[in-house]
Amino acid sequence: MSWRSERIWVELIAGSRKTSNFCWAFILFLGSLGFLLVGISSYLGKNFKFFFFPQRIVMSFYGIAGLFISSYLWCTIWWNVGSGYDRFDKKAGIVCIFRWGFPGKNRRIFIRFLMKDIQSIRIEVKEGISTRRILYMEI
Repeated sequence: MSWRSERIWVELIAGSRKTSNFCWAFILFLGSLGFLLVGISSYLGKNFKFFFFPQRIVMSFYGIAGLFISSYLWCTIWWNVGSGYDRFDKKAGIVCIFRWGFPGKNRRIFIRFLMKDIQSIRIEVKEGISTRRILYMEI
């Protein structure tokens, strides 16, 4: 989504709160819980009939690792890492780039520079399953 007038153009950036991130975090959470459940049940000697007979340590390791990765994804979604805006002001000749980062003293990333300092701009767009839109600016 963007907003544009005669002298100001604001481009909103979605960040990590995308449908695909929600889907991956949910799938990874359920899968890792399944691995952990199978590993624990195998350790206790009470294998469930709908699961195969796994190796205890390996399945538990995959379950725990999956839970860590899933919690990382959920935290990036919660904190909305990467979201922000790009603001171009033609009249003042200023470009402002704002992004939210990970919690800490540098959570707010705010870069401001003059349009006349921009030497070149390159836009890279890749459509498909893993879409990518990258803006390169040389200052």
